[in-house]
Amino acid sequence: MQVYKEKIEYENPLLSIKVWQARRDSNFPIGWHHHPECELLLIEKGRLDVEVDNEVFPLHPGDVVVLGSSQLHRDRSYGERVEYTVLQFDLQTFFDQSTIPYLQYFNETKVPLSAMNYIFRDNPDARNQVAHCIREIYEEALRKESGYELAVNLLIKRILLILIRADTLGLLADQDRVERIRLKPVLDYVEDNIAERVTVEEACRLANMSYYYFVKFFKKTMGLSFTEYVNFRKIKRAEQLLLTRDLSISEVGDQTGMPNMAHFYKMFKRFNNCSPKEFQRKMLAWGRR
Repeated sequence: MQVYKEKIEYENPLLSIKVWQARRDSNFPIGWHHHPECELLLIEKGRLDVEVDNEVFPLHPGDVVVLGSSQLHRDRSYGERVEYTVLQFDLQTFFDQSTIPYLQYFNETKVPLSAMNYIFRDNPDARNQVAHCIREIYEEALRKESGYELAVNLLIKRILLILIRADTLGLLADQDRVERIRLKPVLDYVEDNIAERVTVEEACRLANMSYYYFVKFFKKTMGLSFTEYVNFRKIKRAEQLLLTRDLSISEVGDQTGMPNMAHFYKMFKRFNNCSPKEFQRKMLAWGRR
C-alpha cells in the first residue's frame, strides 16, 4: 500500500486553515494519505466514498464527514461529477487560555475523530449546522472582508461546540471527565507562568502524582507530552507578543520564559516552519493587504 503525507499550505498566515471547493470527474480515486490537520468534507453534488479506519462513508449531497489529525484515509467518486468543499485546519491553534481545557476532548488518544461521524448520520440538525459553518468559512475566506479571520475562528469553534453537544454517546465530552478535572490546576499553572520557567516537578505536585505516573497520565489525557504542551503554549504567547508589542526577538523570548535564543528559535520553527522574525514580517505584511 502506497501512502503519502500531504503538506497543507495555509493561504493566510494568521489562520491555520485551508478551504477550497473541489470538482472531480467520475471514478477518480485519491490514494491513501494523511496530514496533521483535521479535515471536514461537505458534498455539494454527486457521490463520494471516504474510507478511514476500515470504515467506508458513502456521501451524497448535503453529507459531511470529519477526519482526525493524521488519520489515514482515501476516497473515490462514482458515476458522475462530484463537487465538494474541503476544510482542513490545525485544531490546536483554535484554543486559547479560556478554552484550552476542551482541547482534551479532541486529543484522539482513545477515540479517533472519525468516530464522531455517527453524529452526522443520526442527527440531521447537527449535520446541517456543520454544513452551514463550512459554507460560511468558505465564503469568508473567498471574500476576505475586514475581520474575516475573527469570523472563521468563531465558525471553527462553533463546529467543535456542535460536535461536543451532539455527542450523545459521550465519546468526547464524557470520557475521562475526572482526569480532566485533575489536570485543571496544572493547566492553570502553565498559563499563569508562561513568562517563567515551568517545571514538571511543580506540575506533579499540583496534580498530586509521582513523576512517572504524571508524564504518562498527561500524555494520555492531553494527547501530547507535558513538555510539548508547555512549549506550544509559550510559542502561542510569543506569536501574540510579536504581533502586538514593540519588542525585540530576545525580549519576546524572555517574556515567554525561553531566554535561550537557540532553544526559542528551535521551538518557534517547529510550530511555525519559520523564524520569529519571518513570522512577524509575514503577519504584518498580510495585515497591510
